[in-house]
Amino acid sequence: MAIIVPIKELKDTNKFSTMCENANEPIYVTKNGYGNMVVMNVDYYNKVFEKLIVKHQIMEGLDDIKNGKVSDGKKFMKELKEKYGL
Repeated sequence: MAIIVPIKELKDTNKFSTMCENANEPIYVTKNGYGNMVVMNVDYYNKVFEKLIVKHQIMEGLDDIKNGKVSDGKKFMKELKEKYGL
């Protein structure tokens, strides 16, 4: 369930900080009943951002395949071994 708090609750910084630390989801802050900002703890942010990066990399790879930007794996490994003496 979404956590929604009015902006006036940010006045008690310790309470709000604890709320952020304990939340495993974004906290939506409203001003005059409308969305104003979103706050989340660092661990949750990093987890979400890492997933976003992975999804972006997967999409780039699928686009490469779609556009024919691929290499033969066995041929590539053979060239690496020859080049670097592996």
